Amino acid sequence: MIGAPLQQGIPDAVARALTNVGLPPALADPLGSVIVFVLVSIAVYLIGKFSIVPVVGRMLSRRNVDEHARRPILRLTKGAVVFVAVAVAFGLAGFGSFLQSLATIAAAATLAIGFAMQDVIANFVAGVFIYTDKPFRIGDWIEWDGNSGIVEDISLRVTRVRTFDNELLTVPNSQLTDGVIKNPVAKDQLRLKYTFGIGYDDDIDQATEIIIEEAEAHEEILDDPAPSVRLTELGDSSVGLTSRIWIDNPSRSDFVKTRGEYVQAVKERFDEAGIDIPYPNRTIGGGLMLENVDGAVAPAED
Repeated sequence: MIGAPLQQGIPDAVARALTNVGLPPALADPLGSVIVFVLVSIAVYLIGKFSIVPVVGRMLSRRNVDEHARRPILRLTKGAVVFVAVAVAFGLAGFGSFLQSLATIAAAATLAIGFAMQDVIANFVAGVFIYTDKPFRIGDWIEWDGNSGIVEDISLRVTRVRTFDNELLTVPNSQLTDGVIKNPVAKDQLRLKYTFGIGYDDDIDQATEIIIEEAEAHEEILDDPAPSVRLTELGDSSVGLTSRIWIDNPSRSDFVKTRGEYVQAVKERFDEAGIDIPYPNRTIGGGLMLENVDGAVAPAED
């Protein structure tokens, strides 16, 4: 705790200096306290920023704390530095006990803040669950509620996601904990599925062999687990053969690139083998009936 003589001595000294330069005592006293508050808070903040925060950062690095947890811990450390700087400056400026004043203000504003910050508190709690449960990390590709993108930042209130169209989404954390989050890259391997449609007159065994061969020939597709093909549907105009393949260390770019190259290779082999990939056909039938034509007038002849 800061001693009372020190609390009064520094503001009084500054006030006397201001009085000596011509300011009236009624203005010099409050202005002296404000000057002390500003200077002390800045000084304590800078000391903490350039000494405590780097030390915490080095400790986290030595303990191999990943980026998912390092950022919020550093934010909390910086917030603690700001709090200490304000508390020390509050006392040295002669404003009394910062903690007592803060408790009085907090007690008076608890009800109003409780109603006004319901969403903020919900997002804060959701952020805590994200840090503890780790459904995704910074750099992961996630999908939720029809949206998808790469996680760029996770804070205690919001998560920032960069879409694949380079748009930045700021998502309240509660939206990511209340619903279903799909994280395709949470594991080391990702299974891809694609359904190839062939004609009813085409050879299913030949088409299956081509699909498997092209999967085995692609260097990014794993041999273990092995590619597989199953007949999954008999459509109106095609037979559906669903291919299941696996890729290693998945990312969004790998997923799109590998699937595109694989599908193109199968299509080219189908063309060489004369296997048709049909498209839906629609036949429109019917006739035209005319009624009450007895009184129709024939066109006049010249």
